[in-house]
Amino acid sequence: MSDATIEVSVLNGLDSIDAAEWDACACPEAVNGRPFDPFTTHRFLYAIEKSGSVGPGTGWQPRHLVARSAGKVIGVAPLYAKGNSQGEYIFDHSWADAWQRAGGRYYPKLQLAVPFTPVTGRRLLTAPGWETVGQAALIQGAVQIAADNNLSSLHITFCTEAEANAGTVMGLLHRVTQQFHWENRGYSDFSAFLDALSSRKRKTIRKERETGQAFGGTIRHLTGDDIQPEHWDAFWHFYQDTGNRKWGRPYLTRAFFDIAQETLRDDVLLVLAERSGHPIAGALNFIGRETLFGRYWGTAEDHPCLHFEVCYYQAIDYAISHGLSRVEAGAQGEHKIARGYLPVKTHSLHWIADLGFRDAVARYLEAERTATDEEIALLTDYGPFRKLAEPK
Repeated sequence: MSDATIEVSVLNGLDSIDAAEWDACACPEAVNGRPFDPFTTHRFLYAIEKSGSVGPGTGWQPRHLVARSAGKVIGVAPLYAKGNSQGEYIFDHSWADAWQRAGGRYYPKLQLAVPFTPVTGRRLLTAPGWETVGQAALIQGAVQIAADNNLSSLHITFCTEAEANAGTVMGLLHRVTQQFHWENRGYSDFSAFLDALSSRKRKTIRKERETGQAFGGTIRHLTGDDIQPEHWDAFWHFYQDTGNRKWGRPYLTRAFFDIAQETLRDDVLLVLAERSGHPIAGALNFIGRETLFGRYWGTAEDHPCLHFEVCYYQAIDYAISHGLSRVEAGAQGEHKIARGYLPVKTHSLHWIADLGFRDAVARYLEAERTATDEEIALLTDYGPFRKLAEPK
């Protein structure tokens, strides 16, 4: 396979490739069950395209890559021409500002990523057996497109560590950042998880759960056919409220949730807090083979600790009861540490056209990696888990 000729082409939308061809590269493991994560599947990426969440006017213009050998699709990658740095979560605003103050034009750039989704996963999607040459062809193709079009840069965000290592060998810059994940250490139930915590943290979480559940209603887990269109009506209201308060304009359109009802509901866990049969708050999660991915939260009413209960503790409950290995609760948030979510590394790759600016960014990333390593060690030590000598 290493001697095979590979041709890389560009698609302006996922309607130009058969879903089975895309998924044979994106999630070949799904033949025997769930994909490791649903975010690079054809159905998810097509939903954000078809709904207008990406495309004209959004800052995300699809330019997906397809690698073929002898006419067979052996690799694909979700690639976008970006007119801004919104919805990425590994941010380069300071790079853009420095480039433009020096008289350069930073946008448009290329982003190889899942829009609005700070979740680590494969980005250079290859069919089994084509990993090495397929990844190299996709990276080379993306860099060539950037260079041929005089673009400032290419960014491959939330890639796997293995992909980061492969890209580094090919000359891309490696960036290390962090998130907070909850790891299932074989807990039999939530109480067993609490038993692993220090006494003070254990008492705090019990109090938060008691307070969060005292809003005067019940909390339900909905997935698959249990999710009905009216549940999306309620969640859209929650999503709008949170988006307006946090960043001004929610990224996903209302149409995305209608499409999710049709094509993604088996991938979804919707946690709803209801009173008298009416949802007052909710959290949208996606279900992977080994991981529950927390994505969005919102509420129509303000209740103490309800956010912690619906987003974090209900997710842990679900992961334990369904034998999942971890919960990824999204970007940022050191407040998650006290609730059992510890820091882990996330990875990205960057190609920058200008050699002088590339050298400056490389020096910055080297210092940032050292600082990130130190911060992860410090925050992990500060975590809520009992030290070995501490009694239960």
